[in-house]
Amino acid sequence: MTAPAQPTPLAHILAERIAREGPISIRDYMAACLHDPEHGYYRTRAAIGAQEDFITAPEISQVFGELIGLWAAVVWQHMGSPARVRLVEVGPGRGTLMRDALRAARALPAFRSAIDVVLVDPNPALQTVQRATLAGADVPLRWCTDLTTLADDAIATPTIVLANEVLDVIPIAQLQRTDTGWVERGVGINDAGRLVFGTVGSAMPPDISVAARVGDIVELRDISAFTKPLSRIADCGPFAALFIDYGYEGPAVGDTLQAMRAQSYEDPLASPGAVDLTAHVDFAAVAAAARALGLAVDGPRSQAAFLGSLGIVERTSRLMAANSVAAASLEAATARLIAPTGMGAHFKAIGLRSADLPVLPGL
Repeated sequence: MTAPAQPTPLAHILAERIAREGPISIRDYMAACLHDPEHGYYRTRAAIGAQEDFITAPEISQVFGELIGLWAAVVWQHMGSPARVRLVEVGPGRGTLMRDALRAARALPAFRSAIDVVLVDPNPALQTVQRATLAGADVPLRWCTDLTTLADDAIATPTIVLANEVLDVIPIAQLQRTDTGWVERGVGINDAGRLVFGTVGSAMPPDISVAARVGDIVELRDISAFTKPLSRIADCGPFAALFIDYGYEGPAVGDTLQAMRAQSYEDPLASPGAVDLTAHVDFAAVAAAARALGLAVDGPRSQAAFLGSLGIVERTSRLMAANSVAAASLEAATARLIAPTGMGAHFKAIGLRSADLPVLPGL
């Protein structure tokens, strides 16, 4: 596949790098596109919302964030209702989920008064949006750029972590089976200096339990930047985390790398740094990595089943009864979140927790 156009500054930088050093891996390409200090997508853009590149569940319906807030409250109770609890959101986007979660938390005043909110986001533009969204929150708020920084605090405090559509942007490696063995896919340049998919060299066969045919692609994702800090945080007190993302219960084969602009897909090589790059999450791999570090795992479960068990239909019905003008839009939003042929099945929820906590709600 060849990109039709590459007008971005990062495209020129990557082409020059490849011309000088040789092809780069898919992992390195994705990391540069998302996190380059000057031109990376997540360093420079506030891309979430109805008028932006993509829209997430909290932006679709207030009910999503409200249910997550009540979920966190129940988890806090399972922890023994401690006097202080860190409520951490990784990749909080525009702050919509946290705003709605805190509003729902008013139903349990003791929980709300115990909360210290921590927002983990390296994007200064989004941090500005989050501060505006949460300006009226009457709970302590602070920001940090990554989970390692949070783990370094070494505070003996119960912690609840929320992350919606975060794992899918962790860069992946792609291995492809050929008739002579396995190779690692990468990005090179053609004679015209355009970015093209190719290979960066041979690779060891992936440790998977499914048969791969010639041409099949296997995607591998290193999530240790999440699991290792989380295991350290769990060592400091009762711990629970909820990840919601789109993906599959692996192992599986297939190319899921995709680029999104204005809520439409485009060639992942067309506009480096200007579009969001993601790949589907292998939830079996996430579970294995967490268990290897001593964390208990609940799920994964489909988003439809998870939200259904938390009462999304009942909550929506109450809101519809209280606001007849917005009833149709509320109903449509909930239907979108739990649609069996859409988000309801494609998205899944998985929970990580301290081994001595009970199974997390809804999982």
